[in-house]
Amino acid sequence: MDRRTFIKAGAALPTAVAASGLPRFVLADVAAGNPWRIFEVTTRVDVLRPAGTTRVWLPVPLTYDTDYQKSLGNSWRAEGGTATLVADAKYHAGIVTAEFPPSTSAPALQVVSRFATRNRTTDFSKRKDVTENSATLKLNLEPTELIPTDGIVRDTAMDITKGETGDINKARAIYEWMVDNTFRDPKVRGCGWGDIKSMLETRNFGGKCGDLSALFVGLARSVGIPARDLYGVRVASSRNGFKSLGANTEEISKAQHCRAEFYAQGHGWIPVDPADVRKVVLEEPPGNLALNDEKVLKARKLLFGYWEMNWVAFNDAHDVQLPGSAGPRIPYLMYPNGETKQGRLDSLEPNDFQYTMTSRELKSA
Repeated sequence: MDRRTFIKAGAALPTAVAASGLPRFVLADVAAGNPWRIFEVTTRVDVLRPAGTTRVWLPVPLTYDTDYQKSLGNSWRAEGGTATLVADAKYHAGIVTAEFPPSTSAPALQVVSRFATRNRTTDFSKRKDVTENSATLKLNLEPTELIPTDGIVRDTAMDITKGETGDINKARAIYEWMVDNTFRDPKVRGCGWGDIKSMLETRNFGGKCGDLSALFVGLARSVGIPARDLYGVRVASSRNGFKSLGANTEEISKAQHCRAEFYAQGHGWIPVDPADVRKVVLEEPPGNLALNDEKVLKARKLLFGYWEMNWVAFNDAHDVQLPGSAGPRIPYLMYPNGETKQGRLDSLEPNDFQYTMTSRELKSA
């Protein structure tokens, strides 16, 4: 059995905690009008049919702090095996990786992550003195296996942004085009995988967040706008009046969601979520709303430059080689993943794979 106390990105959890139990950064920002909320997410995996050496990989919240999310540490327990926290070298994605020997009859891994979040809002009327590392910007202009930036992707983006000047205007044109032309397809398994070339070639613009966020990212990158999708999970209900845009129970095993953001000089990283606009269209009661419905108009206006942080970001990694696995790379790491000598377990089927994710709010500032 492998046990760890709470650690933060491989280091000891900061001990600067006020008497109230709130970290000092939370207390310092209460007066700003955008308070931090503190959550705990517990993920447990039970491998029901182990065969040979069994491996399990779980993503943890961002290994670096941002102005909208801060890690408060992770703990884990591998029953019958060993586990460690590693970081992907290219994207710095935090992964708890566990290994269980053939003798383990009931492999189980539990990871508990604590973090603080607060809403992201962009004031387009004000410029900020922000800069980004040139290597980060370069990385977020590169193609990935499923997100090419040439051919039909670039041709489509050039057509969408024709006549637009400036990265914000071009990104907004892509966002508006996506709201008008894509749709959420409930038949897609999980969150989709984001094969945007096939989407454009077949002119089937349906998908889920993994498809639609990837499409935004690919279109933006193809016209020189650094962009990335962040993979995570919803952890609480929405406070903005959208039943469809929240986790409305403590169990969040199927609440995964990915979002997009792009970079603009003088503003930094700007959050967007065209996939959630299309989710409002399809799922917001009573369902199948028109684009001119009041709720859709509200979401459309809100979600260019805004994220409600009833959600935790895990990473922005693509084409991930799971540590210790001889199997193929995965397009992204948002779900629990597992493997036995029989092959990969189905990460999109929590009941068959046997994993559960639960969330609870610990304290609101």
